[in-house]
Amino acid sequence: MSGHSKWATTKHRKGAQDAKRSRLFSKLSRIITVAAKTGGDPNPENNASLAAAIAKAKSYSLPKDKIASAIDKGFGAGGGNYETVIYEGYGSGGVALYVEALTDNRNRTAADVRGAFTRAGGSLGATGSVAFQFERRGEIVIEKSVAPDEEELLMAVMEAGGDDLEDNDEEFVVVTAPNDMMNVKNALEAAGIEVKGAEFSMRPTTPAEVSVETAKKVMRLVDALEDSEDVQEVYHNMEMTEEIAAALDD
Repeated sequence: MSGHSKWATTKHRKGAQDAKRSRLFSKLSRIITVAAKTGGDPNPENNASLAAAIAKAKSYSLPKDKIASAIDKGFGAGGGNYETVIYEGYGSGGVALYVEALTDNRNRTAADVRGAFTRAGGSLGATGSVAFQFERRGEIVIEKSVAPDEEELLMAVMEAGGDDLEDNDEEFVVVTAPNDMMNVKNALEAAGIEVKGAEFSMRPTTPAEVSVETAKKVMRLVDALEDSEDVQEVYHNMEMTEEIAAALDD
């Protein structure tokens, strides 16, 4: 089992902030709508992308009625023609940033992202300029309050085909290969383990050591990027030490 994953803690902490909840719910709903529409089936059992989108939404407590509404929207008017766009660049201290957006207007999104980088003293890079510093993984979240004994959970994770188990403050995070995430989630649930949610993530392969001041500057850029209605996820390669995590919490 790997050590404490502070960068993941920060990611989930930010997602739970009340001030961002309305915008977050809107973004999660958009992901579900697009997954339902592109998958061509409103039943998540027959639509793997939709199943993953719903699992992610549940991990952020998106209400069931909003999930149902987002699915319906994918097969009715107003579903929109969205496409995924990736932006790559660097923030303060040369920290790599990988930005995932879902947009129906590339020009608007590009202007938002470019403006955020410019104001933060960062720079956008060419396609592939930072992607090699990250790897795509699946993450399954289990709250400690309802989880079995740690050793028992680790055994269940291994039997289900998971790759790793991380202790993440009040949660355990099961790490999987992207294509295995939903199968592992289903296997854990079949074993009687309550899963809070699941989502795909881009994890840094070699986290960069930075100062507290640099971390604060980078997180201000992350916040600015997340303020765009089109930006879905922002990943960075900073090593989130206990000192940095505490400073960001303050």
